[in-house]
Amino acid sequence: MNRKILTAIVKIGLSVGIVGYLVYDASTHKDADGVSVFDNLVHQPKHWGMLAAALGVLSVLIVLTFIRWWFLVRALGVPAKLSDTIRVGFWGFLFNLAPLGVVGGDLVKAVVLSRAHREKQASVIASVIVDRIIGLYVLFAFASATILATGFQHYKIPYIDQICNGVYLVTLIGGAGIAAVMVLDAAVGHWLKALHHIPRVGPPIARLLEDLRLYRHQWPTLLLATFITVGVHSCSAISLYLIARGLPGEVPPLSVHFVIVPLGVSTGVVPLPMGPMEAVLEFFYTSLPLGLTIAQGQGLLVALVNRLNAILLALVGVLCSLGKRSELAEAIHTAESE
Repeated sequence: MNRKILTAIVKIGLSVGIVGYLVYDASTHKDADGVSVFDNLVHQPKHWGMLAAALGVLSVLIVLTFIRWWFLVRALGVPAKLSDTIRVGFWGFLFNLAPLGVVGGDLVKAVVLSRAHREKQASVIASVIVDRIIGLYVLFAFASATILATGFQHYKIPYIDQICNGVYLVTLIGGAGIAAVMVLDAAVGHWLKALHHIPRVGPPIARLLEDLRLYRHQWPTLLLATFITVGVHSCSAISLYLIARGLPGEVPPLSVHFVIVPLGVSTGVVPLPMGPMEAVLEFFYTSLPLGLTIAQGQGLLVALVNRLNAILLALVGVLCSLGKRSELAEAIHTAESE
């Protein structure tokens, strides 16, 4: 329990420190009239239609991720309803956003849905793992494609070559790893047989890996999940662009958002309740030579509004399924134990 509390304190402390520094830095930078980006937010008119559209696009994004998971679950023969995966998905989405201890949203999703399909527990867990792998790999592949398409690497800003080369490297390594898992069937089969002879932990791990291997024969589902993920990342870029258009101040073009938003989202693999997405977006907003006058803190403001929108939609989704809160409480207890 002490370790859990310490972990939560460290996570929240780092998040507050990152965002606090960015807010302080933005507050101390004034324009020629002595006004900061936060003063403009209060006193300048907002485009509420753009902000509402951003919320709508984000809701489409969230539902698309649940539909993608549903297809992956059904591909392994789990008779889950779409409504169930959406309900469980909202719970997982909320846990990924909020600092609610060490229980992650993926673990909550796996535990809750597997409780309803006990005979297919390994398949449910495998679907969550593959869902995460597809989401992350397509994110980096999407970022690589948009960097090449827009010539983003040629911007004269600090660390741009390292950032872009890092994205390319992760994309290549991830692609090679996925290809190896799909192709090296004989070697994988040998190791699976060996796992079955390990007492207690071997058989369940082997069953999980066997279910993961089943996706090798589900190419239509994997391709569909990939296309859905491209739509997810496109919606993410469009949503943040609409938020920027809805707030006071100048806005980088949509084509730039298609690069910097995936780069910022990729930092979400760091288990923090806030940031460093806020820091990444702020860096690009204030560093790119776009010929625009973008105030210090504008990127931070856009990222914070996007996070508030995500929390709002997660709470709405969870409130719609409060009748199942006892199921959630039991799942959280089980997830913490595991």
